[in-house]
Amino acid sequence: MKFIIKHEIPGRLRVHFDQPRMTCREADTLLYYLHCLKSVTGVKVYERTADASVCYVGDRDEVIAALRRFRYESVNVPSGVIEHSGRELNASYQEKLVKRVVMRTVGKYLLPAPLGSILIGIRSAKYIWTGLKSLLKGRLEVSVLDAVAIGVSVVRGEMGTAGSVMFLLGIGELLEEWTHRKSVGDLARSMSLNISRVWLLADGQEVLVDASSIVPGDKVVVHVGNVIPFDGIVASGEAMVNQSSMTGESLPVRKETDGYVYAGTVVEEGGLVIDVKEVSGSTRFEKIVTMIEESEKLKSAVEGRAGRLADKLVPYTLAGTGLTWLLTRNVTRALSVLMVDFSCALKLAMPISVLSAIREASMYHISVKGGKYLEAVAEAVTIVFDKTGTLTKARPTMKEVVVFGEQNPDEMLRIAACLEEHFPHSMAKAVVNAAKERGLEHEEMHSKVEYIVAHGIASFINGRKVVIGSHHFVFEDEKCTVDEQHSKQFENLPEDCSHLYLAMDQRLSAVICVEDPLREEAAAVVNSLKKAGIRKVVMMTGDSERTAAAVAAKVGVDEYYSEVLPEEKARFVEKEKASGNVVIMVGDGINDSPALSAADVGIAISDGAEIAREIADITIAADNLYEIVTLKLLSDSLMKRIQKNYRNIVGFNTGLILLGVGGMITPSVSALLHNTSTLGISLASMQNLLD
Repeated sequence: MKFIIKHEIPGRLRVHFDQPRMTCREADTLLYYLHCLKSVTGVKVYERTADASVCYVGDRDEVIAALRRFRYESVNVPSGVIEHSGRELNASYQEKLVKRVVMRTVGKYLLPAPLGSILIGIRSAKYIWTGLKSLLKGRLEVSVLDAVAIGVSVVRGEMGTAGSVMFLLGIGELLEEWTHRKSVGDLARSMSLNISRVWLLADGQEVLVDASSIVPGDKVVVHVGNVIPFDGIVASGEAMVNQSSMTGESLPVRKETDGYVYAGTVVEEGGLVIDVKEVSGSTRFEKIVTMIEESEKLKSAVEGRAGRLADKLVPYTLAGTGLTWLLTRNVTRALSVLMVDFSCALKLAMPISVLSAIREASMYHISVKGGKYLEAVAEAVTIVFDKTGTLTKARPTMKEVVVFGEQNPDEMLRIAACLEEHFPHSMAKAVVNAAKERGLEHEEMHSKVEYIVAHGIASFINGRKVVIGSHHFVFEDEKCTVDEQHSKQFENLPEDCSHLYLAMDQRLSAVICVEDPLREEAAAVVNSLKKAGIRKVVMMTGDSERTAAAVAAKVGVDEYYSEVLPEEKARFVEKEKASGNVVIMVGDGINDSPALSAADVGIAISDGAEIAREIADITIAADNLYEIVTLKLLSDSLMKRIQKNYRNIVGFNTGLILLGVGGMITPSVSALLHNTSTLGISLASMQNLLD
């Protein structure tokens, strides 16, 4: 495609495409295309000017060549990317804002005064009717104050004042609606499905295929802990499915043959074969948006308090207006009080502050499912970390396969990978990746696998029972043994690794040693969290006491617990909450989900199991734990902004009331200053909290 380079510095290009402007669809297509280039690190596309700003690393000529190859019609953009990008939403609200300002300017300066007054009178009817409806329901709300202020101004013939009040109220409502819809859209996009590969049932075999290749009528297999990728009907199997993201149900629902399942729900127990009915993800996006908008999760306690306080202040404002008139017998001074209310700013600025914080969190790859969780993070004094995949790196690697007897290491690894590939855990991924690197191909040689959460996997291969998992599962639950001649070899397993035990017919066959290196930033993150106000940092793991103690010493946690089961993690969280502490739980696996649910705030590492992300209240990117510190600082800054807003609103509006009662400003000026301050505080609340 033709373009010119408008500006260039090393690593950054500003280009203009040969067209007057782009449509929103064209701009999003270009944005997707450029984001897919490996050398591109950042892109901004400006549809109004048909410009694009491209940041890149490496060879400049590759970027130029890619721009030349670009054609709108040749880019295959996944379903839902363009439809829910938010670009069209932003453009529509920008146009609405411009339209309102233009109409206000035309009405005030270009229309004849009589015609302008008639239009203001007509527009005022909406506000007056809304206030009357509140009174008829027996409620004194902010709408009553707006109706009285506008109505009295109209009756007194002060059409300019009434027009200014309605204009500023309209702008405020538009900004609030825009911010709310954008934040909800960002949140819904972060919760939308991102499934690239699924298990297709073909000729009785499970085959791992690209999700994009699935069509209605195909049968896909979903194992425990995995997200259901498509809407469909259960063809076989039985499972407990967590549908909270779709229906709001707190308890999992049993699904069996002929039952209907929804994309985005998660299998907590069992497994299903699903006859696919819908492959489009757009319906899920819309369902999520509806769920978020209807959910009280979006509301923080400070938002609720602000709303209730705003309504409680309405009678006092009306009483103050009446008292001023009784004492001064001056309608102008009484109106100056009426034109000023604390409620408007309180109800507008607080939700905007919270929603803007959620939006800003998404810029740091942090997905927050509601404002109440940011408030809880700010108040938290205890944080509990899972070890594997959380404090340690999300991608552990296999170090060696220790075999016992005449077993072949590659064959043991092949069997382990065949079993582990069905289940979402970082240790399982390490085994599967190691087999792939060694070129160990395998068919589905086993019978149906049974997965016991936080313990291990059991199945049959050629009539022989095979189990793989933790020490507790293999030796205590399954009663497997180590041959006496191998006891010394067993006692000398590498101490710096986590171990997966593989047994066949009740006898230990191999131990897969997995390196689980500590994240470089883990100790610094723990220290930063303590400085930020966290008083107790706890680590809990299913690993051995020896491994847990070594990691705890390096990280600097206050307490650690080893060889814990999922229910024990949840009990610890409940105990901390019973002591009056606000608790954060951070985890990435299926075994963390009970504790994530129990905590005041559950934080899931996005590279972990789908069920952890589904249950968690906040999801962060897995590449850097510093994002937890960022989340804490963001939450603290939000609470400080809200307290600052309270002070500014009360202080400024009290000053306006005193000036009005003293006759130093007119009702028109009072209304203008009040609404301008409300708008200013709201706009300030939309600014980023972190520099």
